[in-house]
Amino acid sequence: MTVRRIVPNIQVESEEAMRTSRDFYGLLGFEEVMNMGWVTTLASPANPTAQISFFTEERTGPVVPDLSVEVEDVDEAYAQVVASGAEVVRELRDEEWGVRRFFVRDPNGRVVNVLTHRA
Repeated sequence: MTVRRIVPNIQVESEEAMRTSRDFYGLLGFEEVMNMGWVTTLASPANPTAQISFFTEERTGPVVPDLSVEVEDVDEAYAQVVASGAEVVRELRDEEWGVRRFFVRDPNGRVVNVLTHRA
């Protein structure tokens, strides 16, 4: 299994809080690379896989995940998770913004968004 990146997800109270967070992390060299209104992702221009996301809500899942893990083959990861008996919080599906993903709860109770970008 190849992991491409890991992104911490931080839930915030409002779009204003997302803007404030964007401005703060901009002081550390991050730039906005995605903004869908309810989720904003910042990345390092020098290392684009160094990212952080801020969510006001999760529009297609039951909870805001604690972190996102991009893998090479999300279908394979899903099959392994299901076979392990881990709790699937949200079933595998394609999203309109070009990712295929599912949510799983880790042994510590954290919700992980596991995804692959579709070509």
